[in-house]
Amino acid sequence: MGKPLAISMGEPAGIGPDLILAAYAARAELALPPFCVFGNTEFLAQRARRLGIDIPLASVSPDEASSRFDTTLPVVEVGGPVPDTPGEIDPLAGRTVIAAIERAVAAVRTGSCRGLVTAPIHKAALYHAGFTHPGHTEFLAALCADGGAPRRPVMMLAHEGLRAVPLTIHVPLLEVPRLVTGQAVIETVRIVHHDLKHRFGIAAPRIALAGLNPHAGESGSIGREEIDIIAPAVAQLAAEGIDVVGPLPGDTLFYPPHWRTYDAVIAMYHDQALIPIKTVAFDEAVNVTLGLPIVRTSPDHGTAFDLAGTGRASPKSFLAAIRMADAMTRERDA
Repeated sequence: MGKPLAISMGEPAGIGPDLILAAYAARAELALPPFCVFGNTEFLAQRARRLGIDIPLASVSPDEASSRFDTTLPVVEVGGPVPDTPGEIDPLAGRTVIAAIERAVAAVRTGSCRGLVTAPIHKAALYHAGFTHPGHTEFLAALCADGGAPRRPVMMLAHEGLRAVPLTIHVPLLEVPRLVTGQAVIETVRIVHHDLKHRFGIAAPRIALAGLNPHAGESGSIGREEIDIIAPAVAQLAAEGIDVVGPLPGDTLFYPPHWRTYDAVIAMYHDQALIPIKTVAFDEAVNVTLGLPIVRTSPDHGTAFDLAGTGRASPKSFLAAIRMADAMTRERDA
């Protein structure tokens, strides 16, 4: 039996644990690949009882997980106090959440697990535990840096054939124009192109770039970033043999029939990319991190405190994240 996927438990007060437990309970009918959860066994057992899900759990090593998966939810134990209080964050639990991510990443990097699926975190809760990163994606990049400068992590939101990538991620909108540089465009397109080929199996990816300004600057009349920064970067990338076009107006680029003509669209800032994908696939899209030495996916939603512990949270995005991580690691290893 193959190696398992690693799943980090996520924020205990949110819906991540609920989705993990529900996914395991339906593993056979959904034909899910083996996975192990990095988290707290006692807490997960309490949440399962709250949800009325009757499944056995066992503390195991990652190497044992696949062989135990058919009969027992494998949990790689991460110690620490984790109260079962849906919707109510506990600062002490933040340390366990951070440790679960760290250990899950380490297991993937050492080859004990083949890819990582992360349940949603709540950054404000983690700041009390010493979390210093702008977001989950940046934390993963730091964990994969091996003491050097972190690689550029590239966030991709994907649903079926629609893929959106924000060039800048968790930064104030006021800072975006300063961060839209030729180097950033070139590095991001190269990473997206590489991973579309080697992790998504797309032999000749087609990539489009949105403009920063309305109507892609209208030939410089409402902004010159398209002329001075984005277009020269596109020309250099095209000279390298990458099939990339742009900058194109963002308000028409994301019209789905147009969007589907490209394998990925790169937007200039967070909401320019995420609003379209969440509009067409709010509870089904998957957050994928490109540019790292590991495969990482995550559901494209937050902790949903109001739904935690109720059993009413939609599992669609989480299940899609598991399936995408499975497919990406198989493509990588083929």
